[in-house]
Order: sequence, then structure tokens, then C-alpha cells
Amino acid sequence: MRLAPHVFTACAALVVALLAGRVYQPVRAEVPLVVSAESITELEAQAIAAAGTPVGMGTPEAIPVQIRKGETFEQAVRRTGIPEEEARAVAQTIANAYDVTELRAGLRFETAIAQPRGGRGGARLIGLTMRTGPASQLTVSRTFDGALRLRAIEEKVTHETVVVRSQVKGSIYATARQAGANGPVIRKAAQLFSHKFDLDREIRATDEFVLVFSQTVTESGRVVEAGELLYAELKGQVFYRFKPAGSAEAQYFDASGKNMRSAFMRTPLDRARVSSSYGYRRHPISGYRRMHQGIDFAAPTGTPVLAPADGVVVEARRWGGYGNWLRIRHANGLETGYAHLSRYGSGIRAGVRVRQGQVVAYVGSTGASTGPHLHYEIWQNGRRINPSGVKTQEGTILGGADLAAFRAEKTRIDRVILSGGERRAASAGGLRRVGA
Repeated sequence: MRLAPHVFTACAALVVALLAGRVYQPVRAEVPLVVSAESITELEAQAIAAAGTPVGMGTPEAIPVQIRKGETFEQAVRRTGIPEEEARAVAQTIANAYDVTELRAGLRFETAIAQPRGGRGGARLIGLTMRTGPASQLTVSRTFDGALRLRAIEEKVTHETVVVRSQVKGSIYATARQAGANGPVIRKAAQLFSHKFDLDREIRATDEFVLVFSQTVTESGRVVEAGELLYAELKGQVFYRFKPAGSAEAQYFDASGKNMRSAFMRTPLDRARVSSSYGYRRHPISGYRRMHQGIDFAAPTGTPVLAPADGVVVEARRWGGYGNWLRIRHANGLETGYAHLSRYGSGIRAGVRVRQGQVVAYVGSTGASTGPHLHYEIWQNGRRINPSGVKTQEGTILGGADLAAFRAEKTRIDRVILSGGERRAASAGGLRRVGA
């Protein structure tokens, strides 16, 4: 069954449903137990069978808690309304398996709190669940004698290599997301495809794409680690991920070992519609016919703008009717310009180096603009040119030991594609014990 924090909180509340009418016992912590996924169904059935309204207490209420800045775990628990000594006992119980001083502001956990009927007596903590790692969590519940019991619950973790194959339905982004690809994988694939295609004008609904990527998931199906894009294919163009010896990062190559990274990406946006091409046009504000020395892409405010090639930021400033303006100098006498931006990317300023595909700004409507869009220009040796006419250089070709290693990796990926994916178990981690 799927494991979720609120499920265990509810189970804890049901198990101790009769305890409130009993004599209160000193709080004690038990040795943490590991509860397997196979036993969860049985535990839930037992809890439901024992359910009943606590004598003198109302139905337990789920209260989510988030640790505030400068607040201890005990203080956060205290805000649920339980007495101070009980909050202290809960913190001491958790401390048997986890160093509560490591809990940082922003951490969320769930509690089940029962209030006394008639307003007599204090509130009682019936259960608490807190995630301590990507696939692990702690639960605190009460036994029938009123003591606190601590359990450590860890899900099994599986490493997957997923193969997504589909025809484009609406857009590559929406189709890939619906097929199960995660955000980072989709963005990387779109970036690769942008080297060869204009994703807005050159992709049709009948075109098929394939994505192969790794990820780590729990047995409840939750992705705890988004892995790498290993392979991408669109309209006959293939991209294999491979890291040559001595390279700082992995790159993408075609089936023969040629680097698929071109000097310039076709567009600086992952997805956008060309609203105005390069050439003479009637200006939408002045009404005069004049030369439009760039390309306009219609896109919502906040759409990321990507650097089409490596380069150095020359300008990042306000510039008249262009509004927020950015200019980047690239190799071979080329420069690119971006106008009407809503804001700049993190750390973007004059003199900063940027890499191909890096987010350098965001679409906006500043300056003389009739609506959100990106005005994109390219200069060559100081003269504006048509961005759609820029010729790109082909990538380098692997050789020697790198080529042999690439062919071995290609064979492995091809085998995974043929089999439709693969899975292998991995040990779940994330529970940091005191003194470990």
C-alpha cells in the first residue's frame, strides 16, 4: 500500500482511541521498530477494529505543524495545545532515533490531537508523523497504557531506468509530463531538441519522441531522486548521454559519436510562438513602417530565457523602449540581445560568464511593449542580422578510447530501450540516528 504521513497519523489515532479514559501513565520510549510495507495493511485493520471515541475526549483532530525560525522541535509541538510536559516527552521520545537539534525551520510534520469534552483537562497527543529522509519517517503513538511508542518506518527504494515513447499531443512538454517524465528531464530534452528544431514551428502531432531517464522511487511511487536524461530522440535525431575521459560534465552524442551540441540553439526559449519576424513591418505602437531588427516571441511573463551559446554578459540594464535589456557576447563575433525582460536570472550582471542553456532572464513587458513577449536580436561583427539565418558549427567526434567507451554505453542504453526499461532494488536511507 502507499505510505503517506497522514495515513500513519490516522492509524495512530485509531489505535489509541480508548486510552483517554484510562489512568495516565508515565511516558516511556520504546526501541524503534522497522515496519515493513507488508505489515501496514494488518496494522491498519487492527487499528480500525479497535476504534472508538475516547472516553471524555473528543475525536482526534489532524493538526499540521511547521517549525518556525528560531523555534525548537519541542516548542513547535507545544503549539498544538498539549501541556508542556507532554511536549517535552514527545521530543525525548523522538530523540531516541533522531537528533531533534538537527531539525531546521520549515520542516513540516503532522499531529493528531484530542481535546477534552467539557473543557476539563488538557489536550492529548494521540499520534505524530515526521518524515526524516526521502524514504523514511518516524511515527509516535500511544499504547493502551498511555505510554508513547516510537516506530521508524522506511520504504523500499528502487532505481529505475524509464523509457517514455509517445507521439506529440499538444506539446512535447505536456505529453512527456503525462507519460511520467519529471521536470528536469523534460527541460533537458527540450534544450537538446532546440539545437536541431524550432519546437514551436517544426514539430507536428504525428512526430514521435523517445526519452530514457533514471530515477529513484519509493514503493509508494514517490520520486525521491530525479536522475539523468540518458537518451532522447525526435524526428530521427538521437542524443546519447556520455562523459568523455577528463571531461567536467557529460555531453550528448549521436549514434556515431559526434557531439550533438551546436554552437547556437535555434531559439532562446524552450517554447514560444514567433509573433513578429525579422524585416519591415508596421510598428504596433508608433504605427510607422520600419525595420524590425530582431524576432519577437510571444510568451507569458516569467518564461525562462536561455543563453543560446556560451558567452559573457556585456550589458544588463534599463535601455529606453527596450525596457530591461540584456546583451551577451559569444564567440566568432556574435552577440545576442534580449528586450522587455521582467527580470534577470540569478547572478546575471555585466562581466559574468554564462553557459549554453543557462537561464539568463525571464520574459516580461517592460519598456515600449504591448504585451508579454521577448524581443531577440543577433549582431555579427557589430551589425544586426536575421537570427533565423545564423549558421551553427557541428560538434566534435569522439575517437580512441573515448569512442570505444561510448559504443559500450550506447549498447547498454539500446538494450534498455529494447526491453522497455529496467528496475533494481536499493537500500532505503535517510534515518540519521543519534551518534551516527
